[in-house]
Amino acid sequence: MRAAVLGFFVVSSLAMTSMLTPALAQAGPTIAVTGQGEAAVAPDMAILSLSVMRQAQTAREALDDANAAMREIIEAMREEGVESRDLQTSGLSINPRYVYPERPGGEGPRIVGYEVSNTLTVRVRDIERVGEVLDLSVTLGVNQGGGIVLTNDDPATALEDARSAAVKNARAKAETLAEAAGVRLGRVMSISEQVRQPDMRPLGAPQMAMRAVAEDSSVPVEAGENTYQVNVDVSFEILQ
Repeated sequence: MRAAVLGFFVVSSLAMTSMLTPALAQAGPTIAVTGQGEAAVAPDMAILSLSVMRQAQTAREALDDANAAMREIIEAMREEGVESRDLQTSGLSINPRYVYPERPGGEGPRIVGYEVSNTLTVRVRDIERVGEVLDLSVTLGVNQGGGIVLTNDDPATALEDARSAAVKNARAKAETLAEAAGVRLGRVMSISEQVRQPDMRPLGAPQMAMRAVAEDSSVPVEAGENTYQVNVDVSFEILQ
C-alpha cells in the first residue's frame, strides 16, 4: 500500500512537471518598462485638528475647564452643519506643570499645576467654509492645533485616470524600444502598480488661526490641487 502511494506521488509530480514545462518553455525575451501617470483634482474636503489646552492648580479643574470649552466647540460645529460622523475626539492628555530649582543643588522640581489638552478632528466637506470654521473654533476657545489636511472624499476617478495614463506611457516607451531594436511588441506578460497619494501632512495653520483672532476675519485658505500619481511596471513579450 505504501509503495502504491509513493508511486502515485511520483506519477503526479511528473505529470505536474510535464504540464508546467511547456508554459515555461514559451516564456521568451521581454521588454520591461515603467510608465508614469498622474491626475490632478481640486480637494473637496478638509480635515482640521483643533485642540483646547487649559491649565489649573489641580488636574480636576484643568480637565473640567477643557471639557466645558470642548463641549461648546462641538455644539457650535453641529449648529454650523457639521455632522456627528465628521466630529471625532482624537486626543486627550493630562500633564503636570513643574517649577525647577534656580540654583544647582537646590530643591527638586515641584508640581505647581496641571495642563489638559483635548483634541477634536473635524471634517469639513465644504472647502469654502474652512476659514470660517477655523475662525469660529478659535473664537470659542481653541488655542492649539489648527492643522489642515486638504483631501478628496473619493479619489477613485482621479486614480483611474492616472492608471490609464501610466499604462499608455508604458506602452509608448516599449514601442519606442521595440522599434529601435527592430522587433515587435507582443502580449503583456506582467503588470504591477505603485500608487502615490498626495502629501497629506497637515499644513501649518496654527499661526493663521491665531492671526484670525487679531484681524477679526476668516482664515484665508487656498485649496489648490491634489495630484495622484501611479507608476506601472509592465513586461511585454518580444516578437521577432
